Amino acid sequence: MAPETARLSSRTMAFVLAGGRGSRLKELTDRRVKPAVYFGGKTRIIDFALSNALNSGIRKMAVATQYKAHSLIRHCQRGWSFFRAERNEFLDILPASQRYNESIWYRGTADAVAQNIDIVDSYDVDYVVILAGDHIYKMDYELMIRHHVEAKADVTIGCLTVPRMEATAFGVMAVDESDRITSFLEKPADPPGIPGDTDHALASMGIYVFNWAFLRDMLLRDMEDDNSSHDFGNDLIPEIVKNGKAQAHRFSDSCVRHSADAPAYWRDVGTVDAFWKANIDLTEFAPDLDLWDRDWPIWTYSEAVPPAKFVHDEDGRRGSAVSSLVSGGCIISGTEIRGSLLHTQVHTNSFASLDGAVVLPYATIGRHARLRNVVIDRGVSIPEGLVVGEDPEADAEHFRVSEGGVTLITQSMLDKRAASGK
Repeated sequence: MAPETARLSSRTMAFVLAGGRGSRLKELTDRRVKPAVYFGGKTRIIDFALSNALNSGIRKMAVATQYKAHSLIRHCQRGWSFFRAERNEFLDILPASQRYNESIWYRGTADAVAQNIDIVDSYDVDYVVILAGDHIYKMDYELMIRHHVEAKADVTIGCLTVPRMEATAFGVMAVDESDRITSFLEKPADPPGIPGDTDHALASMGIYVFNWAFLRDMLLRDMEDDNSSHDFGNDLIPEIVKNGKAQAHRFSDSCVRHSADAPAYWRDVGTVDAFWKANIDLTEFAPDLDLWDRDWPIWTYSEAVPPAKFVHDEDGRRGSAVSSLVSGGCIISGTEIRGSLLHTQVHTNSFASLDGAVVLPYATIGRHARLRNVVIDRGVSIPEGLVVGEDPEADAEHFRVSEGGVTLITQSMLDKRAASGK
């Protein structure tokens, strides 16, 4: 066991829950789980939770997978295989594998941990940080673990400070003056305010710190409870609030900012509109999420690709990008790009234009295409002359148009459109 003077993170493992379906992202999760969805030009959503753990000093991690996990597993194998067991470092992939019963997969978030108790035991850790693998943020978990230990809590819950009536979509903490949680309410119609700040509420981030010995005993009891849904938010956390000590940890106390006056950045990119906006926000002059921070980098799998290339320089056929992010391997051939984000190996052709486009890897944009406020899935081949974003009713005949007016385009949608002859 590490000496008491060591960072608490060295005695901690991160358990990342990455099995959720992510159905609100519609067709973007037809072939991949939400944490495996591409984000920000070269990363996947799960890279943020894993990078936060790594940058916080945690070298023992596990990723629990279930729904359409191949893309996620492959990404972790390619991008996170640098851990060395001889240095007591691990990143284990834990698919739902019916280890306890041939008819039972992971029944809930708590059950995903419970079915792997023996694996967590083998890590020989004192603390476990439970993480959701589907949010975009930067956070130093060491500070949260320290708060947990100093508060002598049974569980410490990461919390966002949000306007009170916006908290109706979250699990909400009612706290006392010391931020001890007095009640936990799931999506309340009238969320409780914060003492001294009744216009705001504390919403759960789905991040929990436990002493492993305490959590282990709870999980074993929960597995035997036929009335339990085996979920942290529904079962374990309310039980601890009622009979133990649950402590709220404010995200603002441990978020990693690029400047002292920068906001505490956290995004749930669980809808097409939220996903599009969080990506497009990165094209701003000074985005709130700093991907250029070398002190707190977001690690990922990086393909060996050449730099982005821009070709043609004549009126109406100029390869250019303004207020945009263009990733490696892209070829911008006579295309005008504005306020857009292009992932790796996107190829665009002459006389096309992109405005407010989020284009996932290996997509191709045909000549004379005009695309505005779109999300284009991986590997899509946009046909010559396609116009999207100018007539929402016409777009909705073939593509997914969100409530916010963002059009999602997948290859299957284009294939059906072509088959219809339109």
